[in-house]
Amino acid sequence: MPDMVSRRRFAKIAGLSAAGMAAPGQPVEAKPAPAPRTAGGFPPGFLWGTATSSYQVEGAVNEDGRGASIWDTFTRVAGKIEDGTNGDRAVEHYHRYKDDIALIKELGCKAYRFSIAWPRVFPAGDGKPNPKGLDFYNRLIDELLRNGIEPWLTLYHWDLPQSLQDRFGGWRSTETCKAFGDYAAYVAERLTDRVRNVFTLNESGRFVYFGYGNGIDAPGLMLSQAEINRVRHNSALAHGLAVQAVRAHGRRGTRVGPAENIDACIPAIDTPENVRAAEIALREMNASYLNVIMEGRYTDAFLKFAGSSAPKYTDAELKIISSPVDFLGLNIYAPQHYIVASDQGAGFAPLPIPKSFPHMNSDWLRVGPETIYWVPKLAAKIWKTDAIYISENGASGDDLVTPDGKIYDTDRIMYLRNYLAQLQRATEEGVPVRGYFL
Repeated sequence: MPDMVSRRRFAKIAGLSAAGMAAPGQPVEAKPAPAPRTAGGFPPGFLWGTATSSYQVEGAVNEDGRGASIWDTFTRVAGKIEDGTNGDRAVEHYHRYKDDIALIKELGCKAYRFSIAWPRVFPAGDGKPNPKGLDFYNRLIDELLRNGIEPWLTLYHWDLPQSLQDRFGGWRSTETCKAFGDYAAYVAERLTDRVRNVFTLNESGRFVYFGYGNGIDAPGLMLSQAEINRVRHNSALAHGLAVQAVRAHGRRGTRVGPAENIDACIPAIDTPENVRAAEIALREMNASYLNVIMEGRYTDAFLKFAGSSAPKYTDAELKIISSPVDFLGLNIYAPQHYIVASDQGAGFAPLPIPKSFPHMNSDWLRVGPETIYWVPKLAAKIWKTDAIYISENGASGDDLVTPDGKIYDTDRIMYLRNYLAQLQRATEEGVPVRGYFL
């Protein structure tokens, strides 16, 4: 690549290419305009955005009254973080947000999904709020709007206030759910004059099992399966309470929904029998969170499988959990299960995935572009939703600086080009995906 092409311009050209648009200064071949589609084959009004989480980007963990989070504590436990780093400084988004927004604008994205640090707004998780903490998000939102970028807010992206973990055991207790509902109400009342879309909790499927099941994430616990199921139930309850809080305290017309790393099930071979099996698998593999949110009940198969470890709950809790949502956010990266039909059990069987399966820099990030086609398609059918957003997608890379001082993201370009082609396939078939956050 010529030296004159900077990494930023390289990324922009690649992004335009993936979206089917010409880079600035490049000739465009005249073609008949396809009626209801954009140049890239996506529906009119399709939303292109980027996404971050507060602890991963903000830094400033001890500034302006922010309280401690479980990730502040966890990253200081020897051996928990492979390279020993933490989020104290991160990429200084707290101070450099104007520069970061300028980069989003230059990239051409029209939306920015960010999360609020709960302990920045309520240092103890409940009780007295911290006005300086909310002030940062007011400044962030105003700057986004000045630059023509729509703010999409996530209420929880894993940085639970440490005080709630210490006092109640975190998500092991419904007291934390109640505190989350109060926090959601406070934020909705003060920010939804400018924020029209709110995600509740990000990735219950990750923070529950990895934080409370195998100790890999904060708070680093290793609980029994019965306790894990209870924690997951509480996270669904917290979601429902947040939906109700946004409805009650947000501006009229504010939309709200979950953002979940759905357990991705894909037909191994595209036959009617295998597609139906993948549909059954997708519902059952997500029975303990997404399905109970969308249907208001735990499936019989899940309760039978969980047995004595099944969560205890009331009808009133299920009613809260299944509070109607306006959209479904799906975090989609890799295929978890390739499914074939089976005459055993529930009617499906996952195939083993060999070690030779291609993946990105992270071993778990298998490259399966068809994931972003099949999962929204099946999800829309199962849960009868007419608005799905890909709330996260992307790829890890080596990020090595070459001798010419650049980083060539050819691996990410490959990943995104193939995934976006499959997403385009889905939207062209009428799958109701309304936007994509990188």
